[in-house]
Amino acid sequence: MPEKIILAYSGGLDTSVAIRWLKKDRGYDVIALTVDVGMDRSREELQSRALAAGAEKHVWRDAQETFIRYFAFAALSAGARYQGHYPLATALSRPLIARELVEAARTEGASAVAHGCTGKGNDQVRIDVSVHALAPDLKIVAPLREWEMDRESEMAYAHEHGIPVSVTKASPYSIDENLWGRSIETGVLEDPWLEPPADVYLWTKAPAEAPDEPRYIEIGFSQGVPVSLDGKPADAVSLIKGLNAIAGEHGIGRIDTVEDRLVGIKSREIYEAPAATVLLAAHEGLESLTLSKDQRRLKSRLAQEYAEIVYNGLWFSAHHQDVAAYIQSTQRHVTGDVRVKLHKGSAAVVGRRSPKSLYDFSLATYDKTDQFDRSAATGFIEIWGLPVRVQAQAQLLGGEQPQ
Repeated sequence: MPEKIILAYSGGLDTSVAIRWLKKDRGYDVIALTVDVGMDRSREELQSRALAAGAEKHVWRDAQETFIRYFAFAALSAGARYQGHYPLATALSRPLIARELVEAARTEGASAVAHGCTGKGNDQVRIDVSVHALAPDLKIVAPLREWEMDRESEMAYAHEHGIPVSVTKASPYSIDENLWGRSIETGVLEDPWLEPPADVYLWTKAPAEAPDEPRYIEIGFSQGVPVSLDGKPADAVSLIKGLNAIAGEHGIGRIDTVEDRLVGIKSREIYEAPAATVLLAAHEGLESLTLSKDQRRLKSRLAQEYAEIVYNGLWFSAHHQDVAAYIQSTQRHVTGDVRVKLHKGSAAVVGRRSPKSLYDFSLATYDKTDQFDRSAATGFIEIWGLPVRVQAQAQLLGGEQPQ
């Protein structure tokens, strides 16, 4: 009796061809698993496509709420952007998909799992490392690391075997999307000198074509988590969907960057992340009111570290648990409202308020209600500058000049 294998199935070219390859060339009974983290494809469409490609069964998991609440919002609380730009949409979904692969393998009695990740991308690392952490006994098969087909060969293979796929030579992009963002690769985008064609963008208007009048929105947070939009409570998925539509209409969330992949090569990446872009700005604006200077300084460093952890596939690591524990602690008082101005591709925080605010008007103001004790400044400066003064007198003024 053939062994069962669980394939992470997106319905795209790579995984559709992989079903046939796993069945024909490797002799597996293939169970296609789709983990819905916000895909623009119907369950019926993917099931039909998977079965037509040769899968024995198609399994659908609706994981949108889990993905946003426990993965995307965790990265939001951290303020995580990889190399200062990428809000980690695809990277955040991979440990969740790996967890679902393991659970499906246990349920279906499979001895192996498979994915459609390329042999030089980041996702192979994220999924393999996560599966190994959760279920080291499972075999991992990665067809794209074994076969010698490029994308044109894959399209020819799909046509030859009657495998239904939507990709064409005229539109050869490799696309991954979820509620937190959309990533687009390959084709003409591989030349970093060329401006991305208009057809790569689906979620966002070109800023020049966005409304001339700005739109103001208010986002409410509770302990670092967004909970309302324009004063109306909203669940995680509804809030993200609403923000994606609103911000996308105003041309917000386009990212064109060259990033360093985990495997050591540079890659030109195009992303669309309207909701994530707005929420990251709003969250940072609220933290400016509610975190101390020392908390903000350390947290800005950990934001980079957290982004590296997610990007590098180390979600199920003790290091991630430790960093996440500190970040979660910082969010205890990050509660309040943020007003954001959306206009022609820009999301600017223009107002923030919090019942836990550290902003004291009587200390900040320069008008007659000022309560700051200026007489304390002289003594403070004397003590603050003492080590600088001592070193200058002992070393710098004695002939050793600063370079």
